[in-house]
Amino acid sequence: MPLVIDLRSDTTTRPSAGMRRAIAEALVGDEQKREDPSVNELQERVAALLGHETAIFVPTATMANQIALKLHTRPGDVLIAEETAHVVIYEYGGAAAHAGLMTRGLRGSRGRLTPDQIRAAAEPSSKIADQRATVLALENTHNSAGGRVWPLDELEKAVSTARELGLATHLDGARLLNASTALGVAPAEIAGGFDTVTLCLSKGLGCPLGALLAGSGELMERAWREKHLFGGAMRQAGIVAAAGLYALDHNLALLADDHARARRLAEALHEAGVPVDLEQVETNFVQIDAAELGLARADALARLQHAGVGLSGTIHPTVMRAVTHLDVGDDDIERAAELIPQALFDRVPS
Repeated sequence: MPLVIDLRSDTTTRPSAGMRRAIAEALVGDEQKREDPSVNELQERVAALLGHETAIFVPTATMANQIALKLHTRPGDVLIAEETAHVVIYEYGGAAAHAGLMTRGLRGSRGRLTPDQIRAAAEPSSKIADQRATVLALENTHNSAGGRVWPLDELEKAVSTARELGLATHLDGARLLNASTALGVAPAEIAGGFDTVTLCLSKGLGCPLGALLAGSGELMERAWREKHLFGGAMRQAGIVAAAGLYALDHNLALLADDHARARRLAEALHEAGVPVDLEQVETNFVQIDAAELGLARADALARLQHAGVGLSGTIHPTVMRAVTHLDVGDDDIERAAELIPQALFDRVPS
């Protein structure tokens, strides 16, 4: 059965009619020569939004993260990150392949690390020739933890500890705007204290592609060269940047609706007996543990697929997720809340 309700990821959105018009009407120029007016405007707006001096536009958030790691390190240095962070498990060993880094993955709680963990991981070696930790990368919201949000005080303590230890700091803020929406604070309050920060446009903002890396003017000049080395320099990229500008004007405010729909779905499923931990639902992710239903995850996903509802697996072997987004409305949530229990409990609709 074709998917009726696609909750696999917030990356499945398609450009709205308004976004398509913005793309069609975009002012463009040669992005490699920094002459594309739409790209330049997007970079300026995102830098200000994130509380940084400058930003550069790249095709993907993974590229933005990998450029940032190269900026802060030398080959043989150590990256400290939570062990299930995107830079550790979803970027195909990029930290090693591109920057020559060793990665020290630390077991976090809800995707978060404590100052004591960071301090212990950055402990200098007694051998002067040994590798050393030089960069701390944090993720907010944390994908593998189920879209969990760092409380501001915990985030600030982690960053302060890194600074005390002489570590550079990078924020994988692919879903940073979800975090700021959940906390009710400006994005700059979360991102401004980091040396660099990544923002993805193709998730909650509903763009077809694109991401930005923000930081100081000096770092972004170096990042510009890395962008070329990674093959991320483009030509008339304004047709894509225009989607980002449209999203900032029209879709940023809609993230709260995604969160509210995720909460409604989670509560309805919980009430129906589906194993959902309501405490985990902080943004637009709802996680379901198939093991608590006595089902293999592949079987559970197949049942849901047959019912016309798309969920996806996670890094956790028995856990699947539903992710709300711009293409999912209130009626979809109401219907999903009916179809998911029916499929998982083999109930026949009355």
